[in-house]
Amino acid sequence: MPILLFLIDTSASMNQRAYLGTSYLDIAKGAVEIFMKVSARRGDRYMLGTFDEPPYCIKAGWKENHATFMNELKNLQASGLTTLGQALRSSFDLLNLNRLVSGIDNYGQGRNPFFLEPSILITITDGNKLTNTAGVQEEVNSH
Repeated sequence: MPILLFLIDTSASMNQRAYLGTSYLDIAKGAVEIFMKVSARRGDRYMLGTFDEPPYCIKAGWKENHATFMNELKNLQASGLTTLGQALRSSFDLLNLNRLVSGIDNYGQGRNPFFLEPSILITITDGNKLTNTAGVQEEVNSH
């Protein structure tokens, strides 16, 4: 049962319009909706994350039902900064927390090889400059 985490860029730059007049955010929402219709399998778990500040960045967790996920996706709005690095960190922290709680990772005792819980992180962004409260960055820096 893999976990698919959709990380959607909700920075203000996603309000840009494509050549047909549709905003980038609406295109991203449509891509996730199509993915859910075409490849949703029984047993898969889905999460929805955004570029908002933690803990508000998680809009729908893996225990939410499909209707809640789709409703949260529909209600996404673009505002704020392009904090890709922070959003990725929050997503990986959440996935690691899930592995710790479910018993897959046992700190100090290693990983249980008979548990396999793949996680897929799908990030949709417009690729604009990365911005944070300190200014504009050219690339994601790991700390």
